[in-house]
Amino acid sequence: MNDMTPPGSLSGVRADFPGLLTPQGERWHYLDTAATAQKPQAVIDAMSNALGRDYATVHRGVYARSANMTRAYEAARERVATFLGAQSANEIVFVRGATEGINLVAQSWGGANLQAGDRIMLSQLEHHSNIVPWQLIAQKTGAEIDVCPITDDGLIDLDWLEENLTTRHKMVALAHVSNVLGSILDAKRAAKAAHAVGAKLLLDGCQSAPRMRLAMEELDCDFFVFSAHKLYGPTGIGVVWAREELLNAMPPYQGGGAMIDRVTFEKSTYAPAPQRFEAGTPMIAEAVALHAAIDYTQNVAGEAGMEGLFAHESWLAAKAREEMGRMNSIRLLGPEKSAGIVSFVMEGVHPHDLGTILDEENVAIRAGHHCCQPLMDHLGVPATARASFGLYSDESDIEALMRGIERTQRIFG
Repeated sequence: MNDMTPPGSLSGVRADFPGLLTPQGERWHYLDTAATAQKPQAVIDAMSNALGRDYATVHRGVYARSANMTRAYEAARERVATFLGAQSANEIVFVRGATEGINLVAQSWGGANLQAGDRIMLSQLEHHSNIVPWQLIAQKTGAEIDVCPITDDGLIDLDWLEENLTTRHKMVALAHVSNVLGSILDAKRAAKAAHAVGAKLLLDGCQSAPRMRLAMEELDCDFFVFSAHKLYGPTGIGVVWAREELLNAMPPYQGGGAMIDRVTFEKSTYAPAPQRFEAGTPMIAEAVALHAAIDYTQNVAGEAGMEGLFAHESWLAAKAREEMGRMNSIRLLGPEKSAGIVSFVMEGVHPHDLGTILDEENVAIRAGHHCCQPLMDHLGVPATARASFGLYSDESDIEALMRGIERTQRIFG
């Protein structure tokens, strides 16, 4: 690297995260943020209050606390809309996570729009949650799936995509940021290619939402999904964004209370979006906590905005790559510039063994196939080790990681 000057320290925020200490009160070097982020106290408090002193059902009660909770729940929807640069809160559908969000789009939009002979375009680096739902709807409709390759440095090959998309392609579903390689998709170019043949573009934003500035109009995608738990929020809630007119043209994904207009035994009519996709009692406390997570993240980002978080985590990833690049036993995967994620393999050491030794050093990494088995097959490895950074990460985490790797090398050397 030519410039290894930190873009600015966020180390002071570690104190906001009670999960970053071991039970013995020692520093825990958490490098698995791409799997799930630790939660700041502000989010924990919001969740606790929503489940305790403030709790009531929403959209149903006529008593004051229910009305207050309804306002808080819908305020969370408004906050997500602002965070994504949406035109309206009606474009925000709350789901249980990105996985359910992709299933919703596949079953609802796909079920209504795909038929035999149509094609779906995925990429070689997709997470299973952006593969299996499309396989299920393809089996149901007779549509077929194509796979866009990746380049030698781990980017989705948009040259190939542009050359191979046809008018038979109705959906292009791609990771905005790879959860294994940290590689970043040129979303605008992908959208232009998809729309040129009349296809829709879905972006899996699980890894971009926590660390990149998002503006749906600029991205020009048709669907965007993410999970709250990777954005320093709770598990059990995620978001689907789509334009209001597109959502209203889609049939319900599930049936039940809250998503209806009128029900008789002869027929039912449905509420407009987003309610038509939120059957049953929603994730009340989780929505309130997601609101708090977005507020916290953007407050930490400050004037630099989400670009500052991206710069912080990308710098740490580059620093880690530089340190590991000095070791002959390590093979680095993916591009040099990644969004806070570094995947690697160590010669003669299974990633699970490395992860176990690092755990003894209070360093937590992910070891496995990362729910990306087709990508592992392409890379020719059964699994990788992955270090992923968050806004609470700093250089001490890299130092601890390298000490653990060096210890592993001595053990297996």
